[in-house]
Amino acid sequence: MKLGFVSDSLGGVPIDQLLEHARRMGVSGVEVNTCGWSTAPHFNLEAMLGNRDAQKSFLQGFADRDLEVISLNANGNPLHPTDLMQGEGLKNTIRVAGEMGIKTVCTMSGLPAGSPNDTMPNWVVSSWPPETQAILRYQWEEKLLPFWEEIVALAKENGVERIALELHGNQCVYNVPSLLKLRQAVGPTVGANLDPSHLFWMGADPLIAAEALGDAIYHVHAKDTFLNAPKQAVTSLLETGSLMDIPARSWSYITLGYGHGEEWWRQFCYRLKMAGYDGWLSIEHEDVLLNSLEGLEKSVALLQGVMPSAAADFRPQAI
Repeated sequence: MKLGFVSDSLGGVPIDQLLEHARRMGVSGVEVNTCGWSTAPHFNLEAMLGNRDAQKSFLQGFADRDLEVISLNANGNPLHPTDLMQGEGLKNTIRVAGEMGIKTVCTMSGLPAGSPNDTMPNWVVSSWPPETQAILRYQWEEKLLPFWEEIVALAKENGVERIALELHGNQCVYNVPSLLKLRQAVGPTVGANLDPSHLFWMGADPLIAAEALGDAIYHVHAKDTFLNAPKQAVTSLLETGSLMDIPARSWSYITLGYGHGEEWWRQFCYRLKMAGYDGWLSIEHEDVLLNSLEGLEKSVALLQGVMPSAAADFRPQAI
């Protein structure tokens, strides 16, 4: 496995300083945010598209420090019913990834409105009342599947081999079954970006999810979640409070090791190996209480201590 981090983890520093931090911490690459919910302070998507000189200069900054571009990340809602730029951002990210020779693009599946007359995304998390099934049919059959058939074709046209969908709340694809359902419909260009932090707060087990996904795992976000048991006991894990008020929430994103300890992360790495995954662990730091650089450094140190990096070489002796 190889270790890196998401560029927005250090969104407040210039790209050259970010890359110097990456080199100093001993990681191997950086996943670069391009659009969507990110202001993408390190990558001007519009300026990069079709601009070979700008692309070459950007990649050279990585090469000079023996770093790789892990992937490009268009982390928005590409099926937003009114903000059409998010879908265009994903398409342009795929185009520029192809131009730069980057084979993996990370994104979300998207969440449409609940009907042609709605203007806001609608996430269905219950099978009752019965109109929820009508919403799901509309979202999947009329919006999600046609969009992803188009995106898969665009990826193939541009030489992008893997689109890694983050299993994320408020998206049509948010768990293992929904990822596999979309993958079966549109083909193996689509796979999972397995981020345990989201599965924690939705009540799933990332260790078992890794096994269930198997070769559909295309990318891994290393992010932790603090489950605040006293709050959860009275509010559940359906949480709408401010992300900035950790004491009041039933769950919050947190620095690696502060929600689940080193032993859990060691087991996670091993489960990934068991599932056949030997790719990137990309840290996404979103802890609002810790300094971003300090939190990222602590996360890097934890994973450097538990992740396997060398190829397996055990062979039974001939007895």
